[in-house]
Amino acid sequence: MRNFIFEIDPVAKPRMVRSDKWKKRHVTDHYWAFKDLFRLQANKYGLKTLPDSIEYLIFVIPMPESWSQKKKVAYEGKPHKQRPDLDNFTKSFFDCLCEEDDSYIWQIRNLSKMWGYTGKILIGTND
Repeated sequence: MRNFIFEIDPVAKPRMVRSDKWKKRHVTDHYWAFKDLFRLQANKYGLKTLPDSIEYLIFVIPMPESWSQKKKVAYEGKPHKQRPDLDNFTKSFFDCLCEEDDSYIWQIRNLSKMWGYTGKILIGTND
């Protein structure tokens, strides 16, 4: 099993509109920057495309700076049950490594999002 750890804050895929081509929005700029940074880190691992079966895909969402240390300790590793939704994180992840079509991916055994001190994306494959 190959394990990959991407030290990057996960970004959910925003709803794209036609005017995003000429009128820039913060949310889409943030998404495009995430995509570029993710691909750069994937190239360091030699990961060009995804295998058709993924053992686990875990999105670690960073805790806000405004939280107290006591609250951070309580939430470390706990499930993230707020917006953005898990499917939006998954869509942005697939867009980074599956340029043409992601329909060939038939299985993700463990898909989750949780709280952490820093943002990460953890991937395990059977390649």
